[in-house]
Amino acid sequence: MKQHSPSCERNKEPILAVLREIFTAPGLVLEIGSGSGQHAVHFARDLPHMEWQPTDTAENLPSISAWRAEAGLPNLGEPLVLDLFADDWPVKRAQAVVCINTIHIVSWQAVEKLLTGAGRLLAPGGLLYVYGPYRYADRSLEPSNEDFDRWLKDRDPVSGVRLFDARHPWRVPCRAH
Repeated sequence: MKQHSPSCERNKEPILAVLREIFTAPGLVLEIGSGSGQHAVHFARDLPHMEWQPTDTAENLPSISAWRAEAGLPNLGEPLVLDLFADDWPVKRAQAVVCINTIHIVSWQAVEKLLTGAGRLLAPGGLLYVYGPYRYADRSLEPSNEDFDRWLKDRDPVSGVRLFDARHPWRVPCRAH
């Protein structure tokens, strides 16, 4: 039931370093695509002033629940199902939305729904933090990410490493780490 992701172990500390910088005030963090649940536990443990709300598709909730039960953290909510295509999300307001290693595995239409949904529930000044592999217009994709992109597209043609510099109506200035 409890899943383990090697990529979560590799990237949890660099991500936490950024989150410590930007999550300075208490509030609710909605995590979209919590996967195994490892990140939710790690970040809730190390950011005790934040209420961490993990979400994912129904098939991933048992693993998230197992990680949560083992950790016993008071600021880590029971995982909720979140359908990016639903107009009604299980959380109505949050100080921040975190989405790690999800944008490249869903369709571009789902990415747009994610951004629209985050826009609905974030107050002005709220934070949207996304992490994952990206393509950049001014340089070649790293060989490992080129292989990963091919693997993603073979698995599901609507997924793939996204172009960071894509221009869309919702695009806002952001800081890349």
